[in-house]
Amino acid sequence: MLLPDGLSYEQAAPIFCAGYTVWSGLRWADPQPHERVAVVGIGGLGHLAVQYAKAAGFETVAVSHSPDKDKLVRDLGADEIVRDGKGLAAAGGVDVILGTSNSNDAMADAMQGLRPDGRFVLMGFEAKPLPVSPADLIVRRIKIVGSQQNGREYLYEALDYVAKGKVRVIAEIYPLAEVNKAYDRVADGKVRFRAVIVNDNQ
Repeated sequence: MLLPDGLSYEQAAPIFCAGYTVWSGLRWADPQPHERVAVVGIGGLGHLAVQYAKAAGFETVAVSHSPDKDKLVRDLGADEIVRDGKGLAAAGGVDVILGTSNSNDAMADAMQGLRPDGRFVLMGFEAKPLPVSPADLIVRRIKIVGSQQNGREYLYEALDYVAKGKVRVIAEIYPLAEVNKAYDRVADGKVRFRAVIVNDNQ
């Protein structure tokens, strides 16, 4: 596949996974022009999800438990920041939640902020059940959608946003000789927000 003009490999590489995933999820949720979008979990997926939602023209709310990320989240384009589902509901609720967290409890909690007929798109997870209230599903007609990379056209769109400067990957760049260091930082959860290996031998 050809990259759009002016798009660096370093910016493109994470889009083939993380960017593709979150943009597909947003498109899968089919938000309408008047609807609001929230992102739960401001990490490798979430920092892109906030930017994509905002670049696509939606009022965007970040659900973040980390006050130290507030300035960054605002810089990424979030219109509002809340700490949990109760805060999301108090802020007027949203129609779509992009669940990019690695905490199922945090994502389930955020569902308190879904409006009737809201869609929760699950993209992040941890290896335990997602606690969901059947009453929420019935009374508010909430839909839970699992999402990965849903169609090749979404990849083209995701790359185009980056090429046009509307979305920017925050990544740590490592030369090939430091691949072990990069791996260790990823394994230890210390990378902010993506690690990219560059083959500097070419």
